[in-house]
Amino acid sequence: MDRAHLDLAPCGPLRGSLRVPGDKSVTHRGLMLLSLAQGEGRLFYPLKAGDTLSTARAFQALGAEILEEGPHFLVRGRGLRLREPEDVLDCGNAGTLMRLLLGLLAGQEGVFAVLTGDASLRRRPMGRVVEPLRRMGAQIEGREGGRRAPLAVRGAPLRGMAYTLPVPSAQVKSALLLAGLFAEGTTEVVEPVPTRDHTERLFRHFGLPLEVEGNRIRTRRTEPFPARDLLVPGDFSSAAFFLVAALLVPGSEVVVEGVGLNPTRTGLLRVLREMGAHLEWQVLEGEAGEPVGWVRARHSPLKGVSVDPALIPLMVDEVPILAAAAAWAEGETYIPNLGELRVKESDRVAAIAHNLRALGVEVEEGPDWLRIRGGGVRPGEVEPFHDHRIAMAFAVAGLPVGVRVFEPQWAEISYPGFFQDLKGLCAAS
Repeated sequence: MDRAHLDLAPCGPLRGSLRVPGDKSVTHRGLMLLSLAQGEGRLFYPLKAGDTLSTARAFQALGAEILEEGPHFLVRGRGLRLREPEDVLDCGNAGTLMRLLLGLLAGQEGVFAVLTGDASLRRRPMGRVVEPLRRMGAQIEGREGGRRAPLAVRGAPLRGMAYTLPVPSAQVKSALLLAGLFAEGTTEVVEPVPTRDHTERLFRHFGLPLEVEGNRIRTRRTEPFPARDLLVPGDFSSAAFFLVAALLVPGSEVVVEGVGLNPTRTGLLRVLREMGAHLEWQVLEGEAGEPVGWVRARHSPLKGVSVDPALIPLMVDEVPILAAAAAWAEGETYIPNLGELRVKESDRVAAIAHNLRALGVEVEEGPDWLRIRGGGVRPGEVEPFHDHRIAMAFAVAGLPVGVRVFEPQWAEISYPGFFQDLKGLCAAS
């Protein structure tokens, strides 16, 4: 039987402006904190896609009332006390949901829950969250000693602790901070390098205990807190595909409006500028402490660079689209510090290397690095490996020459309508 696929013809200049769907990270966290709050609050313009709908369903099963109001969510929270679910909680493909939910459920004394997900999520490492939570007193069991889902959690009394992250991870940091809201004493997370700070910004928005001192983030047990409305900015990770598409296709100029420009998310802009990209952006306003603005990209000849390893945690989800840009750059691009990409929705290092070769690009793959020799791609076939960002990134890589994308529906995990928006910008020219 033929596999589902989408054939994209060579695209002429991309022209126009667009708004991308709401930020996935902020949507996950907004749904969680509103579900814990007292009273009702609205989440304006959230992402409504596979991963975040899994979060909405999970918190409905935990007793929160989450209603759709057009493009928005109305959430009536539980006032810190979640209900024991009647069935297994299915996290789908959402690693953020599973890891953060482990932190929240660990302190829900007496509440028992089982968490599972799809085949991809059941392969992803959970020990990095389970081990420090157990040190706080969490009762968590699961496959491979708790290193893989399914995982069973029984809420228990927690005690705060100081914990230094062995590898940079916003998800582990967030899980521990959420557990700290229910723990005795102070919970402190020490980051070796900065990671996404959406959780910290939302703690401030909702008035939750938070102290940040350099690379040390602290919280403590919270009292019940009132719900507050939250406007979700556009997702920079989704915007990145259109920005790079404009850079690659001659004659293109694209503006993405209303997009989140949190500095812990925009390392890609710095790397692309170093490669010679014509990019402009401006921060106009913010909501819940999240910078929001616009970004303009124009077609630019790119050159290869050696990426600063410290920038990778600030662009970890943008590495696939950076690889697409590197495929068209003159010379060699070296991307280090990619160990975390081996354990994402797919082994993204291997998936990137596979698709670059399928498009005629010379690439070397190391344990935690890629070396890409650019100069352009040839028409070919893109294999997404069940990974939304791989599907979208390599659709963009092949856009100037035409490309076949197998199983394009994987893009809907984070961006329903991605291919329609991409075709719309091409058609606008």
